Amino acid sequence: MHVPAVNSTSPVTAPSSIGPGTNRSADATASTRPPFTEVMSQFLGEINGQQLQAEQQVTRLALGESNSINDVVLSVAKADMSFRFLMEIRNRLISSYQEIQRMQV
Repeated sequence: MHVPAVNSTSPVTAPSSIGPGTNRSADATASTRPPFTEVMSQFLGEINGQQLQAEQQVTRLALGESNSINDVVLSVAKADMSFRFLMEIRNRLISSYQEIQRMQV
């Protein structure tokens, strides 16, 4: 997954006036970012690809088509770490949602 780099050299400017419709630069920046669902779909696709690649490498090793145990172990570990990361994101999202639900309006 590609994570955009934070550019620390870009200047931060304060709005010149406060009121509705004055935050056009923030709206323009937000519209250039991909939506959350698109980012998560891409992330899920990459994790799924890693899981499938690990499964294929294990199958090839079991069938004797590959002799590189190091590559198989590395691939499985990478897929496992990605899956654990995904589960942590899910847990944090659920926890945040539950916290919002507990807020009184």
